[in-house]
Amino acid sequence: MKRPPNLTRKLVLEDPQRIPDGAGGYTETWVALGTLWTEVKSLSGRMAGDNVSLQKYRITLRASPDGFASRPRPDQRFRDSNRLYRIDAVAENDPDARYLTCFAVEEVSG
Repeated sequence: MKRPPNLTRKLVLEDPQRIPDGAGGYTETWVALGTLWTEVKSLSGRMAGDNVSLQKYRITLRASPDGFASRPRPDQRFRDSNRLYRIDAVAENDPDARYLTCFAVEEVSG
């Protein structure tokens, strides 16, 4: 039997919003949708250029139905204080669809 995830880390789910800039264009800002309890596990990492490291993570959380604001999407991100995790993919974690797994990347400049 698979153990349930240890949801002990609070992350803020953020959604990108476009705001008109008054000159026919827009600026992008991030809006917090809510705080979710998660389990964050480090996966692989790599260098992506001069002093930039990309670290991949598997972030597990309780599932929300499709279309709910609390269900992460690949165009969103998680925030943990000043750390940002860009969501690349979201998948069901278990056959009963009780948990979701988000595959995310954190970009770290050094």
